[in-house]
Amino acid sequence: QVQLVESGGGSVQAGGSLRLSCSASGYSTISTRCMAWFRRAPGREREGVASLCPGGGLTYYADSVKGRFSISQDNARKTLYLQMDSLKPEDTAVYYCAASPSWVVATNQANFAYWGQGTQVTVSS
Repeated sequence: QVQLVESGGGSVQAGGSLRLSCSASGYSTISTRCMAWFRRAPGREREGVASLCPGGGLTYYADSVKGRFSISQDNARKTLYLQMDSLKPEDTAVYYCAASPSWVVATNQANFAYWGQGTQVTVSS
């Protein structure tokens, strides 16, 4: 059973940076073929932020974060990162790490079978 644990959330002023981490355990290479970050802002639906499928070179970013966020994974594929720069108040949300055994991107949360508990990111103006 895949277990995902996020860390790195916190409070920051607009224009600042944060790096989120997601540690994976109990996984196989197949079960975590693609990894992603989603977020849920207050009063809104959960939305995909970015995803990465290293084996297939498939990377996705939501338009709202392109040029500001960067998704990456360590060589052992045990930790997923989300570098967030030039943060805006509208980036305030709970951020979730997710994994899928399929070749998918973070446009639909139903594509992802495994989820972390989330980490809060708050950006003040």
